[in-house]
Amino acid sequence: MDRVAHVDKSPLILCHCVVNGKGTIFVVDDDPAVRDGLTILLEVKGFSVEAFGSADEFLEKFLPVAQSCAIVEVKMPGMDGMKLQAHLTKLGLALPIIFLTGHGDIPMAVLAIQRGAVDFLTKPFIASELLESIRIALQTSDRLTSQAEVHDGAAARLTLLTKREREVMRLAVDGLHNKDIAHRLGISHRTVEIHKAKVMVKTSAVNLLDLARIAEEGGSRRKLWAPTALPGNSAY
Repeated sequence: MDRVAHVDKSPLILCHCVVNGKGTIFVVDDDPAVRDGLTILLEVKGFSVEAFGSADEFLEKFLPVAQSCAIVEVKMPGMDGMKLQAHLTKLGLALPIIFLTGHGDIPMAVLAIQRGAVDFLTKPFIASELLESIRIALQTSDRLTSQAEVHDGAAARLTLLTKREREVMRLAVDGLHNKDIAHRLGISHRTVEIHKAKVMVKTSAVNLLDLARIAEEGGSRRKLWAPTALPGNSAY
C-alpha cells in the first residue's frame, strides 16, 4: 500500500483503492497542501469536498448536509480539532469526524474515539485506510440522519399534546391503569379515558407499546413531559 507522507498533487495519492462513493467530505486542516491533496483524492473517488483552513472558518461556513463527515487535523491555530469536536457536540450537530493528524498520541486518540470520532489516523497515512474510514463515517451519517428523522417525527406528534394529555401519557406508559391515573391526577375515570383517546389519535399510536416507542423516539421524557403547556396548547 502507498503511504502518503505529505499530501500533494502527485499521482502517489491516487492509490489503487476501488472505493467509489457519494457524499460530502469536509476537510479542516491549516495546511494548504493537505487540503489540496485530500480534495484531489476524494473528488476522484466521487465525493463532494469542501475544504477549510481553520475550525473557525468551518464553523462560519458549515451547513449540515445528509451523508457527510469531516476529516479534521488536531493541531491548528485558534480552535484545535479536539475543541472543534467538543463544540459540534455541544451544538447538537451529529457530524461523524475522522481525525487525520501529524500531532497525535495514544491518549489523544483514545479520548477522541471516546467522544465519538470514527477514527484517528496519523500522517503519513495509507489512502485506502482513510477511504475505509470515510465509508464507515458515511454509514454512520446515514444512520444518524435516519434516527434524527424518526426523532423529529415523533417529537412533532408529541408537541400536539396538551399538558394534561402529556401527564396522562406519562402515567399510562409507566403502566398505571386508568383508575390509578385518575386517582393520581385527581380527575374522573371517564376524563382519563377521553385524554388517553386523544393522545392515541394525536400520536397515531396503535397501542400503549407503540405509544411508549413514540415517546422514547421523541426525546427526553423530562423535556417532553414538562408541566408547562406548549405554545398553542391549553392545559386541558
